[in-house]
Amino acid sequence: GAAAASAGVEGAAPERGELRAVGAQICCCVLERARERMRPWPPLLLLSCWWWGLPPVLGRHYPHSAVLDGASRYRLSWAPQGSAVAFRLEVRTQGYVGFGFSPTGAMASADIVVGGVDRGKPYLQDYFTDADRKLKRDSQQDYHLEYAMENSTHTILVFSRQLHTCDVNDKSITESTVRVIWAYHDKDFRETGPNYHGSNRGTKSLRLLNPEKTAVTSPSLSYFDLTNQDVPIPDKDTTYWCQMFKIPTVHGKHHVIKVEPLIQKDHESMVHHILLYQCSSTLNDSVLDYGHECYHPNMPDSFLTCETVIFAWAIGGEGFTYPPHVGLSIGTAIDPQYVLMEVHYDNPSYLEGKMDNSGLRLFYTPDLRRYDAGVIEAGLWVSLFHNIPPGMPEFMSEGHCTLECLKEALDAEKPSGIHIFAVLLHAHLAGRAIRVRHFHNGDEQQLLAYDDDFDFNFQEFQYLKEERLILPGDNLVTECHYSTVNRSHMTWGGFSTRNEMCLSYLLYYPRINLTRCASIPDIMEQLHFIGVKEIYRPVRTWPFIIKSPKQYKNLSFVDAMNKFKWTREQGLSYNNFVLRLLVNVRCSKTDNAEWMIQGMMASPPEIERPYVTEPVLCSSSSCLSHNLFLVLLVSLYISSTTTRNSGPFVL
Repeated sequence: GAAAASAGVEGAAPERGELRAVGAQICCCVLERARERMRPWPPLLLLSCWWWGLPPVLGRHYPHSAVLDGASRYRLSWAPQGSAVAFRLEVRTQGYVGFGFSPTGAMASADIVVGGVDRGKPYLQDYFTDADRKLKRDSQQDYHLEYAMENSTHTILVFSRQLHTCDVNDKSITESTVRVIWAYHDKDFRETGPNYHGSNRGTKSLRLLNPEKTAVTSPSLSYFDLTNQDVPIPDKDTTYWCQMFKIPTVHGKHHVIKVEPLIQKDHESMVHHILLYQCSSTLNDSVLDYGHECYHPNMPDSFLTCETVIFAWAIGGEGFTYPPHVGLSIGTAIDPQYVLMEVHYDNPSYLEGKMDNSGLRLFYTPDLRRYDAGVIEAGLWVSLFHNIPPGMPEFMSEGHCTLECLKEALDAEKPSGIHIFAVLLHAHLAGRAIRVRHFHNGDEQQLLAYDDDFDFNFQEFQYLKEERLILPGDNLVTECHYSTVNRSHMTWGGFSTRNEMCLSYLLYYPRINLTRCASIPDIMEQLHFIGVKEIYRPVRTWPFIIKSPKQYKNLSFVDAMNKFKWTREQGLSYNNFVLRLLVNVRCSKTDNAEWMIQGMMASPPEIERPYVTEPVLCSSSSCLSHNLFLVLLVSLYISSTTTRNSGPFVL
């Protein structure tokens, strides 16, 4: 049954947050008792709970949930509520339950809450750890217990916390990736001698403030699978495998409204991302006979016709459901007929003998949505022209979806603009943060999307809380922050996970003929920074060869950049230098066609009026008042109902 009492560790004096938890427990238990006896909730009690800021939690809807461990013993559910988040933990234990947030996924410098039910008495305490992982009780208790239950198998805890608490020992909850840490034990927690959780612990990256997915799909939807068939994963670090597929024939136009990853069991860490490209409509079924390693000199020519990204999934992500007014069109002459599925396999341990059958499942319907969806690849075009010096704790790269490219495409196809509704941010192992900045006629708008705690192993489409209109005169900047502090050589733009990318995939409607809106920095200007004066022309090799000065003579530009003696000061100067360079515009259509602006040089935007971020408003338990009269009022109600009704009422 439900158990309610002071929320403190045994022997600790109740504090304001703990008293609030008592009120919450009383409210919840009485409301639950009324519901069990099929009686209306007492208006006076509801008013009291509302006054305390404690809505009835038993009927609360939790739009998000995740199983945090591999054995399905620890389930987290959560519900963003304005400036706070409500959490529900359901754990298969009769001991303590630990939950928290960590900057790295480890115990050091973490924000932790520990709770449970000990001999009928619930407890919930706010803790933190220092850099040496020492657990300390937080003097400001910001987690508020609302409900606790323990039975013969499970413990359930419901509690809430403000997004921003004014507490230096707490981690603010934002739209960025959050590294959740969890633990549990079969014994209850004792401050005097805490029970070590042993192997019952772990971490999982989540986005706690993702908007609720309101679209509901029917379980009877038709679907088709695009999956590899026994593809051998080579015993090497990185492999990109490409396989051509034909979209099944459907009668008339249909909309794909949901896509799910099909990742082979035990290959979750090896399948890093899957991209689906639309290929030339002039192909025939002969291209379906085989797959091949992507970006290989012997790759079939037909693969080169597949330039338009129509869907992207990355490691850690779940299925994607389109909004109720948008779908991915199939079945018409301009829709994908042949698609190329690119699977990125990451095998840093060089495992041998692995065969993979992963892929995608696409659900479709003849009930058409109002708009066709499109995807724009924005950011830095993947090439060696993107490079990052070694030993840098912070380095920023920018990829430009330029005003010139957007204006040409939108003026021709949709002068009234397009609406972006989701964004996938993509980088590799050195990535630390990614932002997509939006400018309109020189005015910077609110960030389109961001992740200030980027996790290479957790990349998925972010649904925007509000769709963003992109108009002629707008431009977008994909801003990527990296750390190469533990690297001794240059990091180059490329396809290996040890190379880097800086991309944002923008899902939008209505679909226009724009598939890539990106940029490349000028490589010769970059080489001038390290003193290169001349290269051999005409260029006959790649990477091209340097002619002078003497210290770089006959070296490739890659070798020259690695030979340069980089310091952090020089790296910082180089970073500032590169961000001011002209960029080469990449502005592509389907079927390898190009807009006229393709290949032109453009200047990075001059930010006339940068966006001013609204100040963060934080609140804490010290701001919460309590009213003993309300406690007395609720207690009198309990007493009266217990007297009138037979049967025990357990708090």
